[in-house]
Amino acid sequence: MAREIGIGMVSLGWMGQLHTRAYRRLFDHYPGCALKPRLVVAADVADGARENAERLGYEGWTDDWREVVEHPDVEAVSITAPNFLHCEIAVAAAKAGKHIWLEKPCGRFPGETFEIGEAIEEAGVKSMIGLMYRHAPTVEYARKIIAAGELGEITHYRGYFLADYSADPHGALTWRFKDEYGGLGVLGDIMPHAADMAQNLIGPIAGVSAQRETFIRERVEAPMGASHFSVVEGGEMGAVENEDYASSLVRFENGARGTLETSRVCVGPHVRMSFEVNGTRGALSWDFERLNELKLYRMDGEDEHGYKTVYAGPGMGDFAGFQPGAGISMGYDDLKVIEAERFLSSIAEGRQREPGIREIVSTMRVVGAMDRSCDTGRWESVGEMAEEAGGRRNGGGT
Repeated sequence: MAREIGIGMVSLGWMGQLHTRAYRRLFDHYPGCALKPRLVVAADVADGARENAERLGYEGWTDDWREVVEHPDVEAVSITAPNFLHCEIAVAAAKAGKHIWLEKPCGRFPGETFEIGEAIEEAGVKSMIGLMYRHAPTVEYARKIIAAGELGEITHYRGYFLADYSADPHGALTWRFKDEYGGLGVLGDIMPHAADMAQNLIGPIAGVSAQRETFIRERVEAPMGASHFSVVEGGEMGAVENEDYASSLVRFENGARGTLETSRVCVGPHVRMSFEVNGTRGALSWDFERLNELKLYRMDGEDEHGYKTVYAGPGMGDFAGFQPGAGISMGYDDLKVIEAERFLSSIAEGRQREPGIREIVSTMRVVGAMDRSCDTGRWESVGEMAEEAGGRRNGGGT
């Protein structure tokens, strides 16, 4: 019989509600899970927070996140608050001995990620980071193919996360566009997905040469609770303090070369989180907007005349826990259920599943090197970046 585990939630916005639904759906897809979530308490300061907590099934509600972290019945904490609150809350939760499910980027700048990492490692608690694209069954299948050497020696990699949620110049100037609250722009908020995926599939990135740009330099000021999807007509204008776009040449430790590109103002793509991999004997590609499909090309097999489409199905990752046959689609919310299972199984089994704090620390070393490269205009080594806590840019830059 599954042991009950007390869950605390910090922030009940869209992502907090998504974490909650993932906990509630866990046994629908993983009936053998050793831990059964008990929704103990949720913290939020938004209008209707108490009603949301009750509707979602939490036993209690508070407007102070410290009450969640300190609650004696809470063993694991989900942290889905804005970036500027990640470090303080996660460090406090780790020191309180709570296991942590934290959304990327785990702080405003790489230094805050490193501080969270040190606290989690010192406390010996388990962690799970919201890098959910790893969990798509087709992505797990792609990783298996690459690791088995079926594509030969990997030579080229292209990863990109292109979005248009801020493409409208009338989009609200929310906290995400300000250094004090959002920290880095897309380099900190979106690039971690692209960089983590590259390292997940190909291996460690050794060096980078990056650039960034802010295309929309002013926006209409908006209250703290406004969404970055909000469009505002009229009002006081304010400066956008971080980048809309970032891209980088990358050099992998295994010799492969590649590019990574991110944007929040790219007209056309909505959530084009994608990658392309080329080896000496084959190639593959994937796009989140068609997350149940993998394009696969093998030079020495039946695909020698072009790519074929491989559909997600049983035998790929955790697909069989959600759908009975190939071609029946999974969705974004399902990836969060998989993430919840990875988190709770880490706790139950006493072994850290990926991606945990070590994976995001590794990713933010890459981001930090890109940040330095944008300032220096030179190739920067990922391994040279210091890991001091705090600060806007660690290991160089301004």
